[in-house]
Amino acid sequence: MFVVREFFVAKPGFASKLATMMKATMEAGKVPRCRVMTDVTGDFNTVVMETEIDSLADLEKRMQEHSSDDKMREKMKGYTDMYLTGGREIYRVW
Repeated sequence: MFVVREFFVAKPGFASKLATMMKATMEAGKVPRCRVMTDVTGDFNTVVMETEIDSLADLEKRMQEHSSDDKMREKMKGYTDMYLTGGREIYRVW
């Protein structure tokens, strides 16, 4: 199993909006084993989306599905305007 952590440093005033958008989109898309978190300590305005996957092939498949899903893209429209930077970390769970 793997844990995928996608993190974003939101523009000031946009962290909760970005988190709400991500949570609603993941729930609508029925993405299993996914949660959205915001900072309590550490860097300000941080939004993290954490997903558990069984294999890297599952991640590739999910990314292809999301990029071709018009409803998903419509729900996430404008999200790139809400953050300054971000990244993706993938961890193997032992």
